[in-house]
Amino acid sequence: MTISSRHYRELYELIASTDSAKEAELLLKDLATPQEIEDFAERWQIIQQLHKGIPQRQIADSLGVSISKVTRGSNTLQWGSGGFLHFLSKAKKSK
Repeated sequence: MTISSRHYRELYELIASTDSAKEAELLLKDLATPQEIEDFAERWQIIQQLHKGIPQRQIADSLGVSISKVTRGSNTLQWGSGGFLHFLSKAKKSK
């Protein structure tokens, strides 16, 4: 089976349909492996710390991850689609 743009759109719409953190948790637990969910959580922690201006080496040490993971996060934050910046701003407004 070839995944088409329609299939991706359906997935994005499914994720967008969650109404709460609990619903998102239920969906993610069925959609992804525990390791994938852990990777997502780890990446979000990296992004938040980078956005606060914490040095990459310090982030790697505090989270127990490789410097290359932190650098990858930094590159995505700087040159990605803008999703992280959008959600960082959204998270700041909700606090």
